[in-house]
Amino acid sequence: LTDGHFYRVGGQDPIKANVRIIASTHQNLEARVAAGAFREDLLHRLNVIRLRMPALRERIEDIPVLARYFMLSCAKSLGVEPKKLSDEVLKDISAMPFPGNVRQLENLCHWLTVMTPSNVIGVSDLPTDILAEASEQPMILEGESSPAISNVARVASVDWESGLGRLAVKMLQDGEQEVYDVLCSKFEKAVLQAALEVTRGRRVEAAQRLGIGRNTITLQHGM
Repeated sequence: LTDGHFYRVGGQDPIKANVRIIASTHQNLEARVAAGAFREDLLHRLNVIRLRMPALRERIEDIPVLARYFMLSCAKSLGVEPKKLSDEVLKDISAMPFPGNVRQLENLCHWLTVMTPSNVIGVSDLPTDILAEASEQPMILEGESSPAISNVARVASVDWESGLGRLAVKMLQDGEQEVYDVLCSKFEKAVLQAALEVTRGRRVEAAQRLGIGRNTITLQHGM
């Protein structure tokens, strides 16, 4: 890496190479160096031009485009007619965190291509683990974020009604009690958090825009 030469295994003569090294990782290499798990000199040799690829959850506008592409690609590789993702499905998957990034989205599209009988894929066709994950996403509104207010993640166009319905079904199936009160409390808190997010923490303005008293925010939720 330093002078562009290398030795074959067991060789005595250096061989000149004209190559470029491209390395990728999801690890924090500086932290690995500090922990003694990665060589510092190797880090400096590799770290010439660093490019950061944002996680899929940081570029949710790409999810519908990628999903449509993967649906076409999977159908072509399997020799079947491509299936279409409904608008509701695109909204739901756009609200998912996708910890597995693009590979997880591609695998989901492959599963839907193989397992879904209909040509237009609806929310009910999604795998059960995806439905459960989507139902756990917070119900929030778009707006300018303020780190002093909360760590609520911002997503666009979430189909919150279907998400709320799935959460209610799951809670009832799990035998939970007082489901109505619990969900009403979650809904109210989400709306108040959204109002505070949009108004940058100004409680009076948030209360006015919601049409409620300021004490509702302060007393009921301790905000």
